[in-house]
Amino acid sequence: MSTPTATYRIQFRNGMTFERAMARIPYLKRLGISHLYASPIFTATRGSTHGYDVTDANEIDPALGGRDAFMRMAAALKGAGMGLILDIVPNHMAASLENPWWRDVIAQGQNSRYARHFDIDWSRPLTLPFLGDDFATVVEKGELSVQADPQTGHPVFVYFDNVYPLVAESWQGRETEVLALRDSRDLIALHELQPWRLTCWRTAASDLSYRRFFEITGLVGVRVEDEAVFDDSHRLILELVNSGVVDGLRVDHVDGLADPLGYLRRLRQKTGPECYITVEKILGKGEQLPADWPVSGTTGYEFIAALSDVLVDDEQLDDLRKAWHQVTGKAVDMHAELRAAKRLMVDRNFAGEFNTLVRLAVEIGHAEIPVPQAKAVRQALRELLIAFPVYRTYGTAQGLTPADAERLAKVVAWVRESEHAPEPDALDFITRILHGDVAKSMLQQAAHFRTRFQQLTGPLMAKAVEDTLFFRQNMDLALNEVGAEPLPRTFSLQRFHREMQTRLEQQPNALSATSTHDTKRGEDARARLYTLTEAPQQWADCVTRWRHLNREKVVLLDDGPAPRPAVAWMIYQALAGVWPATLQADDAQGLQALESRFIEFLEKALREAKQRTDWIETNDAYENAVLDYARHLLSPENQAFLQDFTAALQPFIRAGLVNSLTQTLIKLAAPGVPDIYQGSEALNFSLVDPDNRLEPDYEELERLLSDEEQADPHSQESWNSGQLKQFFIARLLQLRQQKPRLFQRGDYLPLTTSGPQADNIIAFARQDNDAALIVLAPRLLFGALEGSLAGAVVSLPAGLANRRWRDILSGEEFALSDSVHLRSIGGYTFAALVSA
Repeated sequence: MSTPTATYRIQFRNGMTFERAMARIPYLKRLGISHLYASPIFTATRGSTHGYDVTDANEIDPALGGRDAFMRMAAALKGAGMGLILDIVPNHMAASLENPWWRDVIAQGQNSRYARHFDIDWSRPLTLPFLGDDFATVVEKGELSVQADPQTGHPVFVYFDNVYPLVAESWQGRETEVLALRDSRDLIALHELQPWRLTCWRTAASDLSYRRFFEITGLVGVRVEDEAVFDDSHRLILELVNSGVVDGLRVDHVDGLADPLGYLRRLRQKTGPECYITVEKILGKGEQLPADWPVSGTTGYEFIAALSDVLVDDEQLDDLRKAWHQVTGKAVDMHAELRAAKRLMVDRNFAGEFNTLVRLAVEIGHAEIPVPQAKAVRQALRELLIAFPVYRTYGTAQGLTPADAERLAKVVAWVRESEHAPEPDALDFITRILHGDVAKSMLQQAAHFRTRFQQLTGPLMAKAVEDTLFFRQNMDLALNEVGAEPLPRTFSLQRFHREMQTRLEQQPNALSATSTHDTKRGEDARARLYTLTEAPQQWADCVTRWRHLNREKVVLLDDGPAPRPAVAWMIYQALAGVWPATLQADDAQGLQALESRFIEFLEKALREAKQRTDWIETNDAYENAVLDYARHLLSPENQAFLQDFTAALQPFIRAGLVNSLTQTLIKLAAPGVPDIYQGSEALNFSLVDPDNRLEPDYEELERLLSDEEQADPHSQESWNSGQLKQFFIARLLQLRQQKPRLFQRGDYLPLTTSGPQADNIIAFARQDNDAALIVLAPRLLFGALEGSLAGAVVSLPAGLANRRWRDILSGEEFALSDSVHLRSIGGYTFAALVSA
C-alpha cells in the first residue's frame, strides 16, 4: 500500500480550481507534502461551496475546470513525485433537479432505472419537501403552475425556479389540455396523479419517504449496498484509481451506509491493495475502528481529542467549571444536558426516522403473542436511542457481530437500571429485533429494522452532541470539537501516551488531523482557548469586567435578557479564539473584516443551540439583539472595551502560540499521517464553516516558506505570522520523507521526566532499530512564558542513551548519555532530536 508521509487538504470551489491548485504544487513540494488531498471534485449543484451535494458522480465538475484540467493537475503532481487522494461521497447525492438520476425518478417514478438507486420507501408516494407551504396553499397563492418544459416541451410543474417533470401517464393524449390547467382543483388533481407529492419543507423532519443525510433534505441517501448501484456510482472513481491517476480515497460519512464493511470490502476489491483508503468516522470513548475493515484508518478526529490531554490543565479545570456555573446560575449536569439534546433530536429533528422505526417494530410485533403495546415499544426504542454511547453498531442481514452484541447488552442493561427505564418486556422485544430473534416470517423486516436503527444512531449522536450540546455548554470552546467526549472526564499526559500507543497498534497509517473543513474552529484558535484552563480565575474576571463595560447593550426581551450571561461568556470566548494575533483596538478596517466573519458564526451558534431560536423557528428579536451586542463589541467607537480586551488577551495569545507549536510538533512525530489543512501550516484562527473553508493567502505562505531562515524563535513576528510553525512543519515533513519506516512502524516510547518543571513538558521518542527521534515540547506554560524549562530532566532508556543527536529545528548536534537536561538545549524549549 502506498502510504503518504503527509497530506495537504485543498478545498476546491469558492474560486479554487484545478489550474489554480496546480500552481501551488511547487510550494507543497517544498513544504514536504507527499499527497494532495482534494475535497470532492465531481459535478455538484450549481454554486456548491463544498461539493458534497454531488449531481453526477461520473463527471469531473466543469466548474472546477473539468476532466482535462483535472488530468493536467494529476500529471503535474506525478511529475513532482507527489500523489493524489480524492474525497468521495458514497452515502448521498443531491436531491436536486440538476441531478439527472433524481430528475429521472421524478419523471418516471418507480419505472425509472434509478428508482432503486436512491434509498426511497416506495410503499407510498415520494415526498418532495421543497415548498414554502403546503401544496394547496402554494397553488392558491399562484406560486405553482403547469408549463411546457423548456428542454422537452412536455408539461411540468413550475415552482419559482424549480421544474418538476410530470409522469407521462398523467398528460399523454391530453397535453394541450394539461398545459391549459389553471384551476386550483385541477392542479391538485393533477398532483394526485404523480408518484410523488410536493410538500412544505417544514414537514421533512416528521414525514419523509427517503433517507436523507443528517437533517439535510436536499441530500438523498444512495443504496451503494446494491452492487449495480455501486458500479454506477463508482465508475469514474475506479477508472481514476485503476489507471494510476489517483492514489487514495477518503470515504465520506461511512457510518451512513447500510453495510459499511460490505461497502469497504467491495471498494478494496475493486481498487486493489495499493490504494490508500481512509474513512470519516467518529470514534466514541474507548471505541476502535473495526479490525476487519480493509482501510488504513480514520480521518483523524480522535487525534484532535487526544491532543486535549496534553494541553488542558486538569488540576485547574474545576475552577473554570465553577466560574462557568456561576455565570449560568447553576451547576450544569452534563448527563442531563446530553439526554435533553438527544431527546430533542429523537422527538423533533428526526421524528420521521424514529416513527418509521416504531412502525417497523409494531409490524414485527404482530407476529408475536402477546404483542407489546405500541406506546411501550415507542418508549423503549426512544430510551435505547438516547442511551446509545457510540455512533453505531455494524450488524448485517445475518445479525450483530459478537462485539456489537456485547455493546448492545451493556447499553440495554444500563437503560434497564436507569431512572427512565421503559417497560422490561418492550425493551426485551426491541433487543430481540436487533438480534434477529423473531418469527421466521419477520426475519427480513428485523434486518431492515436493524439497518435503519444503525443508520439513525449516528445522526442522532452527531446532531445532539456536535450541533446542539456543543453550542449550549460553552465552559471551554476548545473542548467542543468534532470527536470530543461530551461528558466530563480527566485529562492527563499518561492518557495521551496510551492513546498514541493504541493508535500505533490499531491504525498507524490513519490521518492525524488538527483542522478540517468540519472542525468547529481552527487549530490555533483551539490551542489558544486551551489556555483558559490554566488561568480560569483570570479569564472569569475578564468576562465579568467586559460584561460590565457593555452592559448597556444588553436588551431585555419578554423571554429574558439578550444576551444572557452564559451566551455573553461564549461570545467573549469565541472572539478571543478568532482574534488575529496582531489586531489592534484602533484598526477600524481589521475590526470590520473580523465583524463580518464573527456575525455569521454567531448567528449559526445561536440557532444550533436550539434554545431561544433555531433553524426551523427563528426568533428575529432575540437574534438581532445578540448580533447587535456583538457588533457593538467590535465597533471602533467602543474603545474602552477594545483596549481592555486586546491588553487582557495578550498572555492568552502568547500561551496559545506555544500550544500551537506543541500540538504541531506532536502531530508531525506521533503515530499517523499528518494532515495539513489548507493554510494551517501557518496560523488558522477560523470559525465554524463556512469561515473555515475560505482560501488562504498562498502568496504570503510561499513568501514565508522561501524566507524560512528568518524563522527565528526569538522573533515575535515569526511567531505571530505563523512562520515558525511553518518552519517546524517543513523540517519534520522532510525528515518523514527521509525516514518513512521510522514514522510508520517505529515504536512510540513515552519518556520519563523529572525535576521542578517535569509536568510542563511532553517527551516521547519514535524508534525503529537504529533510527530514532526524540520529541520535546512545552505544555501548560501560561504562568511561565518568559522562563525556560531549565531544571527539567528527561530520562533516556538504554536504546536511546549514549548516542549523538542532531536537533533538526536548531541544527545543533550533541551527545547524550542517559538523560536530556533541557538547559543543555538552551532557551529554545522545542526540540526534535534525530539520531546522528
